[in-house]
Amino acid sequence: MTSFARNTGGASFVDLLKDGSKHFSGVDEAISRNIEACMKLSTIVRTSLGPNGMNKMVVNHLDKIFVTSDSSTILREMEVQHPAAKLIYLAGQMQQQEVGDHSNWVTIFAGELLHKAQQLLQMGIHQADIIAGYTRAAKVARDALQKLAVTSVGNLRDQAEVSRALSSVIASKMHGLETIITPLVAQACVQTLPKDVKRFSVDNVRVAQVLGGALQDSSVISGFVVTRNSEGVVKLVENAKVAVFSVGIELATTETKGTVLLKNASELMNYAKTEEDAMQKMIDEIADTGVNVVVAGGPIHELALHFLERRKLMLVKVVSKFDLRRLCRFLGATALSRVGAPTKEEIGSCDRCEVREIGGTVCTVLDNSEGHSSRVATILVRTSTNNLADDVHRSIDSGVSVFKMLTKDNRLCAGAGAVEIELARAVAAVADTTLGLDQYGIRKFAESFEVVPRTLAENAAQDGNEVVSALYSEHQKGRVFAGVDITKDSERCATVDAVQSSILDHVYSKTEALRLAVDAAVTVLRVDQIIMAKQAGGPKAPAMGGD
Repeated sequence: MTSFARNTGGASFVDLLKDGSKHFSGVDEAISRNIEACMKLSTIVRTSLGPNGMNKMVVNHLDKIFVTSDSSTILREMEVQHPAAKLIYLAGQMQQQEVGDHSNWVTIFAGELLHKAQQLLQMGIHQADIIAGYTRAAKVARDALQKLAVTSVGNLRDQAEVSRALSSVIASKMHGLETIITPLVAQACVQTLPKDVKRFSVDNVRVAQVLGGALQDSSVISGFVVTRNSEGVVKLVENAKVAVFSVGIELATTETKGTVLLKNASELMNYAKTEEDAMQKMIDEIADTGVNVVVAGGPIHELALHFLERRKLMLVKVVSKFDLRRLCRFLGATALSRVGAPTKEEIGSCDRCEVREIGGTVCTVLDNSEGHSSRVATILVRTSTNNLADDVHRSIDSGVSVFKMLTKDNRLCAGAGAVEIELARAVAAVADTTLGLDQYGIRKFAESFEVVPRTLAENAAQDGNEVVSALYSEHQKGRVFAGVDITKDSERCATVDAVQSSILDHVYSKTEALRLAVDAAVTVLRVDQIIMAKQAGGPKAPAMGGD
């Protein structure tokens, strides 16, 4: 369906483009189509919001199955192609990368803003007036949000206080299991928190998935877990001194190929003697420095393994470069790109390095004794299926990311849709005192906040409109912490005090989500023409087989 711009001298706009290009313009073709695409994207993830959110089953292009309610994973594996919808998707992905939470909130709120904007466009209001109203309303909402903080995390080294702050984040993804997962995340974060709390890194908390057992069997290890056996017969080393090599331990190779002519048996016997002596010397030099554990990031030659066994050195292979960097951070070691004797500063250490069998999986554990401060902690997740393990992993990542945000801003606000109702009231109050066409955009912006409590209620099998009305009634009476009670029977329209129930959201996360959602929605509204060039490449290859 191709639309043409106004003719100028008998030529259309498409005549300026290559054959096969497409051009859409106007409210009906460009803006409405963009809004509809974004609304469909928002509708997909809307049913996944909150503790009662439904899972989506996504089969990606590699036939890998994802069963999750995490919106960033759903949209990433869907591979969204529509240019306008992709703007909303990218806003959610940026929220996930920067904050680690509220990515679903960004997608849903941006979609609702565009839905309300479409209603105004049908009334004949220009995009410029809508954008001006949205921009002003967003500033009012951000300022109001800063005043809605109800509590803060005073001591980031108190596991109980941190658990209370992280419980809602994990419950929104793994409802019913937050009492198991939250203490593990809090313990791991507190253990790895440096003296300067602002230098906390999410890479300090690692997750190792081991099938077998129940989630209740999961634990936190003050160290590093490699989900594979060690190489060789040495399985336990106390007071480990560790040398880390980012390369394999192999024989030296020449740059060019050569031919060796052997004339007698003695030459054959002595052929590899030089290489053996060089390898033995190299291993002896490593052992003489006091090292008793060697970590390699590449293949291990049989000759190297032989001499390591003779010197009773434990050998651990770590293939992932990312895990190798984390291991170095935990040990305080330096990953060497050459195989040889490390210096004293390059050697890492830990209290114990041993091989354990966990749920039928042989793992190598490098850890420190209890009470010992650790640069890296590993949450050992025990589940029955890979899908559940991946979902738990994602919820842990969200919890750790929010803890990182708590080191920047420790303020919390009421959750369960309570803060959205207060923001809606604050923005609506501004609309009542605004003259001009901007007031319509501001009022629709206020109404857009209702999508969050309405969705929470609908996902809990309640009537969304009745719940929103009840919340407005409670807030007008001064109960500003009243939120959606998802535990009540659908026939009753009950509310809950979010603060007393410890349903809390992070102020910084909500602020960033609001900013990204508004920016994405306004960007889509500013588009009045879509110009699509002809795709590169020739015709598709004919299908193989058949008549």
